[in-house]
Amino acid sequence: MDQKIVDQLTELLGQDKASTSEGDMYRHSRDESSHPPVEPDVVVFPDSKEEIVGILSIARENDLPVTPFGAGSGLDGHAIPIKKGISINFERMNRILSFNPEDLTVTVQPGITRKQLNKSINRHGLQFPVDPGADASIGGMVATNASGTTAVRYGSMRDQVLSLEVILADGTVINTGSRAKKSSSGYNLNGLFVGSEGTLGIITAITLKLHGIPEHTVTARCTFKTPGKCAEAAQSILMSGIHVLRMELVDAPSIRQVNLTGEHSFPEEHSLFLEFSGTEASAEEDARLTKELVLEHGGENWERANSTAESKELWRARHELAYSFRHLKGMANSGGDVCVPISQLAEMVVFARELIDKSGLLGGVFGHVGDGNFHTLVVYDPNNPDQVAASARINDLVARKAIEVGGTCTGEHGVGLGKMKYQELEHGPALAVMKSIKQVLDPENRLNPGKIFS
Repeated sequence: MDQKIVDQLTELLGQDKASTSEGDMYRHSRDESSHPPVEPDVVVFPDSKEEIVGILSIARENDLPVTPFGAGSGLDGHAIPIKKGISINFERMNRILSFNPEDLTVTVQPGITRKQLNKSINRHGLQFPVDPGADASIGGMVATNASGTTAVRYGSMRDQVLSLEVILADGTVINTGSRAKKSSSGYNLNGLFVGSEGTLGIITAITLKLHGIPEHTVTARCTFKTPGKCAEAAQSILMSGIHVLRMELVDAPSIRQVNLTGEHSFPEEHSLFLEFSGTEASAEEDARLTKELVLEHGGENWERANSTAESKELWRARHELAYSFRHLKGMANSGGDVCVPISQLAEMVVFARELIDKSGLLGGVFGHVGDGNFHTLVVYDPNNPDQVAASARINDLVARKAIEVGGTCTGEHGVGLGKMKYQELEHGPALAVMKSIKQVLDPENRLNPGKIFS
């Protein structure tokens, strides 16, 4: 990059806020996905919306692409600057701008992480419940419409956002909503920018809904002979009207891998991990009814946590599951993330498990089956072309099958680079509408180019 551009950015931001160091280039060239890294030309660390307006002005003057970077925990290449240019890191924009506990709302900058936010608000008896597992930034979670283990109760980020402050490619600053819990005024711009992966504007402030911390929580686990039986039991629990907080399917090979790497000792069978919350009476009743349903569906090894420590240990195992596969020395991994109608869930889980078994590769099927969302993760030798091809084939067939049965190729990870190939299949003529919106808001294709669609 021309040193004059770096000097311009340094003059705008101050010393140490525009970097071309080897470490910063490496860090901002990748995320948690297996997509090839690409280093930006420069990394900037703004701490205000005014500085971002200035960064975009310099980008326009010098015809440079701009790619937002949150915590780097994305799983489909959203933050990889494939056209190089400027990578904007939001770690210094991590403040709470306003907190209104009486309204159950908070407004934050995009760089604050979900754990940082909850640490600040939990003391007031409030929580932000969306939990994707990683300590992702709130801005990144908005950009990908993240959800996670609590989605069966609280939905995705799109359900929790009341308003966004967004800087468009031309430097215009807009607000997409208000602090009111609902509105019938105008187009739903929240829904447009949530999940847009930084391709339509740079998000600089986020107003979120907050929720009370439940009085009582019950955590339990049970096993089944097949992954299909797990999914059937999950469907039955949902149809019964039981208020589940979390409902996670983890297949037997995944349990085995977690035991190996995390020093756990769970029964190595296909399992459901469950959590219920509310008043003590309601949570206990929900757990009791669920146990009855589980046993009716052939469930075994019903075990509930009897303390907060046991509950945290159980969920720690679930959150470590993906990492137990990803950190095998010398191996690479690829993963799928699909969401299907609940009625199709059992068939889809069995389909995915059979594909992995037939491939001969190590892999797991797991996910938030309470909302029809599950993941596949396959481990392969990157130096073995047959294994590379087999892994890609599994992910491709699962994504296409999910769309075929009325679902989506991604339930929460986002499109990024890996799911671009399925956009026309899933959206048909609506894809042209999406491209026209991109053209209107970012006619020079400056914002995170090469993501969602080419």
